Amino acid sequence: MHAWPYVLGFAPVMLFLAGLRVMDSYQLVHPRPLALAMALGSVAAALAYGVNHALRASLHVDVEMLRHVIGPVVEECLKALAVWWLLQRDRAGFLVDAAILGFAVGTGFALVENLYYVGALADPSPALWLARGLGTAVMHGSTAAVVAILAKELEERHARGLAGATLTGVPLAIVVHAAFNALPFHPLLTTAGLLVLMPLLLVAVYERSERLTRSWIVTGFDSEVEMLEQILGQGVRDTAVGRYLETLRRRFPPLVVADLLCLLRIHLELALRAKGMLIARAAGIEVRPNADVRANLVELHHLERTVGATGRLAILPLRRTRSRDLWQIMLLERTAGRGARRGS
Repeated sequence: MHAWPYVLGFAPVMLFLAGLRVMDSYQLVHPRPLALAMALGSVAAALAYGVNHALRASLHVDVEMLRHVIGPVVEECLKALAVWWLLQRDRAGFLVDAAILGFAVGTGFALVENLYYVGALADPSPALWLARGLGTAVMHGSTAAVVAILAKELEERHARGLAGATLTGVPLAIVVHAAFNALPFHPLLTTAGLLVLMPLLLVAVYERSERLTRSWIVTGFDSEVEMLEQILGQGVRDTAVGRYLETLRRRFPPLVVADLLCLLRIHLELALRAKGMLIARAAGIEVRPNADVRANLVELHHLERTVGATGRLAILPLRRTRSRDLWQIMLLERTAGRGARRGS
């Protein structure tokens, strides 16, 4: 067995994925979620093989129908399921995170698919493996990335449910996949076209994500500092925050109100820490959470359990709970270590 099928079939898409992560100035996607995304893509590929094989055996579907219609539908739906699972666990805070994780799902899918073809094809030519490594593999990553980008965009900006937002991109991914399989051009020409269009799309996504990230950091930083000053200041009763807290005092026992106020204060302090960490990363400085941050994370989860669901709902008007705002707490937890998540 020659080594070049592995080099041409596996290296390009891995280098593409590595390049996407390096381009992210905030370095928001950690290696562990990236590896998880690739593992989910690999599982999706194994499931797709099983479904396609079963359909061909039971329904006697011909190869062309499988390649141009059934295969794209089954494969893109399974990849989208993996993307949805990652996004609903708050693995992506911004568009660029979603793009990287989506491409990683497609990368895992492509690696397993190409591994299958290494054993199935008796004597493939270098041109075929170049087309598979640069074309088909990048196509799998690209379609999954598009699904993830659209899902994140619709969820954040248009308040769509994540499941519906993820499904929105699936028809487009199926069409692109089917068109890629059906194009009559030479595979290397199709591959060249994909390698031109995909970087342009991702550059546009990166630029938009960078703008949104900077805007979110600045506006969130200002509003959180202002609210924290109101909570800690002497004249809190005369502010909108103070008046809302006064309504809570009439609904909850004093000790519960104190816990709610402490929960809100710790959440704001951690949010400011997370944004400061992102600013440092953009400047090329890696800041690790100190013992105070880890202690605050433990206290945050303890207070969330103490006040219960009713208490958490009561401070929703004051506490930011959109997916991006919850994600920043997860960012601190991942960086601080598992102990903060366990409360140990």
